[in-house]
Order: sequence, then C-alpha cells, then structure tokens
Amino acid sequence: MHTLIHSLLTAPCLRPWPFAIAGHLRMLAAALLIPRVRRAPVEWNNNDGIGMPVCHMSCCPMDLDKDAKGWLNRSLQHEVTVMAKGADVNGKVFRGYPTTAAAREGRAEVAALLVRAGASQPACEEAVVEAALQGQAALAAIFMGSDLVRPRVAVHALVSAAARGFVDVVDTLIKCGADPNATARVLLRSLKPSLHANVDGTALFAAIVSRQVAVVRQLLQASVRKDTKVRLGAWSWDTATGEELRVGAGLAEPYDAVWCAVEYYESTGSILRMLLQHGYTSGATHLGLTLLHHAVLCGSAGAVQTLLASGVDPEAPVKASRISRSRPLHMAARLGQPEILQMLVGMGCDVNARAEGGDAAAILASRHKREDCLRILVSAGADIALLNSAGESAASVSCSGGWKAGFERAVLGVILSGTIPRSSDRSVFSPMMFAARCGDATAMEVLLAQPDVDVNEQDMDGCSPIMAAAKEGNVDAFRALVFAGANVKLSNKRGETAIGIAQQSKKRDLFEQVMLEFALEKGMPGGFYALHCASRRGDIAAVRHLVSMGCDVNIPDGDGYTPLMLAAREGHAAVCELLISYGGRCDIQTPRGETALSLARAALATAPFNKAEEVIMDELGRQLVLEGAHVKKHTKCGRGKPHGKSLRMFGATGVLQWGGSSRRNVVCREADVGGSSTFQLHRQRRGDGDAYEPGLFRVVTATGREVHFVCQGSEEAAELWVRGIRAVTRAVYGKRVKE
Repeated sequence: MHTLIHSLLTAPCLRPWPFAIAGHLRMLAAALLIPRVRRAPVEWNNNDGIGMPVCHMSCCPMDLDKDAKGWLNRSLQHEVTVMAKGADVNGKVFRGYPTTAAAREGRAEVAALLVRAGASQPACEEAVVEAALQGQAALAAIFMGSDLVRPRVAVHALVSAAARGFVDVVDTLIKCGADPNATARVLLRSLKPSLHANVDGTALFAAIVSRQVAVVRQLLQASVRKDTKVRLGAWSWDTATGEELRVGAGLAEPYDAVWCAVEYYESTGSILRMLLQHGYTSGATHLGLTLLHHAVLCGSAGAVQTLLASGVDPEAPVKASRISRSRPLHMAARLGQPEILQMLVGMGCDVNARAEGGDAAAILASRHKREDCLRILVSAGADIALLNSAGESAASVSCSGGWKAGFERAVLGVILSGTIPRSSDRSVFSPMMFAARCGDATAMEVLLAQPDVDVNEQDMDGCSPIMAAAKEGNVDAFRALVFAGANVKLSNKRGETAIGIAQQSKKRDLFEQVMLEFALEKGMPGGFYALHCASRRGDIAAVRHLVSMGCDVNIPDGDGYTPLMLAAREGHAAVCELLISYGGRCDIQTPRGETALSLARAALATAPFNKAEEVIMDELGRQLVLEGAHVKKHTKCGRGKPHGKSLRMFGATGVLQWGGSSRRNVVCREADVGGSSTFQLHRQRRGDGDAYEPGLFRVVTATGREVHFVCQGSEEAAELWVRGIRAVTRAVYGKRVKE
C-alpha cells in the first residue's frame, strides 16, 4: 500500500493532480485495499488527458475494525509526507475542503495539521461552520485559532450550534471571540407553532425556538443583551383597537427574547423562568399587550401558568390607543382557551368584568360559541343576566347567533353538576324558566331541590315555569313542576294558564296523563278536572278511582262539559256506562245546547262503531219509563178504540203498569217500535189511518199478550220507551229482551 501511494505521488505523469486529493487519501486507500471497510465505487474523470479518481465514499471511523483503524492512523504519516512534498491543502471537491472533511469526521489531528500547512480563509470558515453543525468543539477551537475566520462566519457558526443544542461548541466559540449578540441568518424549525424558515436572529433566539435549555442558560451566563429584537412572531395586532390578527410565523412585529419564549414555549417552562430570573420583566408591554395577553393569544397554557407563578397581574387590560378594557380573561373566553380560562378564574379574576361595549366574558363566550369556556364561567359564578351596552345578554346573543343549543348544553351541564347559575335579574335569565324551556327533567329536579326555590315565579309577561314547559311541549319538566306543587291555575298577562296551554298543545294527551297521575297520587290539583280527563281518555280504572275519591260525576268543566259528555264525544261506551252507574246525568246541556247524546251522535261521523249513543239512549229510555208518561193505548189488538193511559215501570220489580188490575201490571218479554202485522191489518180495516202512527210501539207480555201504545213525540220517543223497557227488564231479570 505504501509503495502504491508513493508511486502514485511520484509518477511524473501524475504530478499535477495527486496533491488535489491529498485530503481524501485515507478514503481512497481504504476503498481500494481494505476488504473489511465499507466500499464505494471509484470513478475516473479524464481531465486534459490525465485520469483522476473521484471517491463517493464517506468512511466513518466506526465502520472500521481495529486493524483498519490502525492502518488509517499510520496513513497520516503519508499525508504528512504528501503535504511536505507540496500538496494543495485548499483543494476543493464537491464535498468541500480537506478541512471540511476533517471537521465532518472529527479528525482534530488532521485539522491541526491542515491549519499549520496553510489552510485558507474559506477553508477554515467552512470548516468551523461544519464543526459547529457536527458538535465538534475541539475542531471549532482549532479553526477559530487560525485567526482566519471572519466575525460574521463565527456568529453564523455560533447561531447554528445554539439551534442544535451544542453547549460546548457555543462555549468554545464565545471564548474564541464570537459575538453572542450578533445576528446571523439560519434555518429555524419548530413544530408548534409551525416554523420552517431562514431567520435573522441571535444565538439566544435560535436556542429559544429550538427549545435548547442548556444553551439558553449558557448564553444568559455570557450576559447577552436584553434589548435585541427579532421578527419571529405569528400574531400581529392593531395598536389603535387592540384587535389581533394571525399573520404567520416570522411576519409579525419584532419582539425580544422573553416574548419569543412565550410563543415558543418549552414544555417544562425552564427557558421562560430563566429569562425572567435574568432581568426580563413579566410586566413589560409590547404594542399595548402584556406577556400574559401574548401567552393567551398563543394558546400556551404552560406559559400562562409560568407567568402567573412569577407574579404577573392577571387582570391587566390591553393598552391600546383608544380606551380598552379587554383583559386576559376576556381574550381566553373569546378565543376558546378553557384551560387558560380555568387558570385565570383560579387566580381570582373577576368573571363579571366588562370589556369593550360592556361585554362580559360570558357574553363573549356565547358570541364566539365557546361552550367549554361558558361552562367554566357559569360554574365560577358569572352573572348570566348581565347586559352589554346594546342590551344583549349571554342568552340573547347565543339565540341571535344560532348557538342556542350550545348555550343550553353549557348551562345545563353546570346545573347538572350541582351549581346553580347566578342571575341578578330573573326577568333576563331565570334558571327555573331556563330548565323548563329546555325540558331537562334532571336539571329541573336539581333546581327544585334548592331550599329557596319558587316554582311559581313569573317573568315580565307573567309566564311561570310550568307555562313555559307546557308551551315548549316539555312533558318531563311539566311533570316535575306539577309534582313539586306548581300552580296550574296561575295566569299570565294574556290570561293563559298552564292547563289551557297544555290543552292546546300537540302533546295534550301526555300533559293530561301527567295531571291525571298527579290527581290519582296526590289528590285533585286546583284548576284541573281529573275526572273529565280520565273520562275523555277512556281510563276506566282512573274514573272508578276518582269517583271513589268523591269526584262529582255531573260537574261541568270550564267549557261546560260533564265527564259523561266527554266520554260520549270520544266514543267510550264502557266509561259512559260506568259514569251512568255512578249517577251521571244524560239530560244536562252545555251553554251551547249540547248534550251527551248529541255529542255521541256527532262522533259517529268519525267513529262509525261508536257504541256510546246506544248506552246513552238506553239510559234516557230507562229514566223515561221509570218516570212514566201519558200515552194512548190501543185495545183488542187494534180493533177497538184507543184511549189515554198513564204508563210507567217499576225499577224494583220490572213491572210495566197502566192501571190497577193484574192485566194492567205485566212483565214484558218483548218490546219493539211500530205495530205488529195483525195490528196494522186491523187498523187499516177501521180506516182511521193510524196503522203507522208516529210514536207507536208495542210490548209482548210474559203470557204472550200483545199490547200497543202511542207516546207523544216522534219515532225517537217510541224508541226511548222500547229501550227503557228493555233496560229495566234486563236489570231486574238478568236476561235480554228480544230486540
């Protein structure tokens, strides 16, 4: 190997070029002759007829075994020999100068040799930057000791080393004369906030952006200047109005190191604390904003916590050109920073403080649809009833902004957690009215459990919580209020009551079911006709229970309807029978002239199988026959002359009577409207023309005798007599008369 290299260097035809590759001699020899070294192909370029090897291999000492390393160390002697024979130590190939290769590979001996051999200024400057990037402090000292590195290059190396966190390199460069306060343009990168740009900055800013705690400590110990400002921020704001604008990293106004440490906050907070301990003030302002405002704006909860721990004023307002009262609390609520907002609330910040336009933090959270922030504020005692200068509250702002559901979720969440929202004006916001309109029964139960709750409170329109629940169709909240004793007869300024509103609702049946359940369990609530409701719904068990509790079966409701009328109108025949059995009267009329019978017949249009009419007709007929009336009686099955009689039945015996003799006190086997065929034949023969007389009906006694009567009225009156006779006979003898 030695012979080969020596022959290459001393060959007359090759003398013009070997010196240009002296810096890579070790790599060339290793690639050609040592089989255990990682190899790379060797190409030959013909330059003016002279072949020149070009090596693409980067040989790291860690890639070699012990024998190879030993040989390479011995090869340094040959490099010395090469340079002694006049090799150019400043020859540059595509990977840089020989000094660059020495810095990259960490070869301090080679670097010192090259410097002593006359390495040029560009070679030393490139090498010192490479040493800074590779963290080679000893090599950086060697090249800085050459006195060939210009100050701006040294600063560039210093900033690069600071960004990469090489403390020893930073210390070495500063000791060698690099100015830590000078700026250099380097590539800075950050994940959050996002940054990937070439920036003109000092070593301190580069270390802060790269979160290099040890380097920042080293630079602060070197007493770097505190008034240096760099353009790294992503937020800009108008000094006249205090409004902020996200412009992108590196495009905002320049700021000093402590502001940079807030925006590029390191997770442990060490950098920010060190800066504050070394003379940077936490109360400083930048274009009207404090450090705490900037931390909130950047969304850095850690920075906020560090600043609060350092004693910063948590309620310092923005200092804009015009009057501005916006505090960090307002900014956190507006930007949606719940973690930061919780910290500020924990520090005792006034949650009801006013910002521009009289907006409280709760109003700002509602306007910008920040549900978590609103929940924190309400839990901390924010007054939801506060109004801004435009007369808007947090609730009204959320409704006008299309965020009613989010507002309800936030406030209901607070109530469900056991905290009652604060309201200084119940006409603006009432927790009871709010829960009733939302229809959350669980939240309503929480409110009703409070010792000073007023279930009958009224707003400016006189509306109570139970009215609001009925109007919104919230059955569960309605139920909770009813069982809590809410007054259903209470009226608002329009004269509406909770019962009236519930009856006009699409969920009328559900509301009535609630009232009915309450009546069955707790007793009759004022203003509610429980028996009427049960009758209309056809609930036989409820009707029986209510009647047993003493409910009047004939009392009219607010519209003049009795329970029997409502049951007849809905076609509940079984309920009609039950009410009649408890004394329900069929002859009562409403102020509009309606009766149970007329209502039952009107229901036939929609319910053809309505049997309520028959039940009522039977009862009317029963009452008619028991009271009795004057009728005309035909004799001899129509052959004789008719005469007047007083006809009636006895309910206890089921006997039909029209005289004193036994033949005039009979038990009826059959009853029907109209005359029999025999009767009609006889009357036609007489020529009186009354064979089909209106009001004609007949009965057949138990002995088979047929008797004809004519009542006053039309055929309907005759039908009532027939139904009454059948009903009384059936009730006494337990069997139906042939229909």
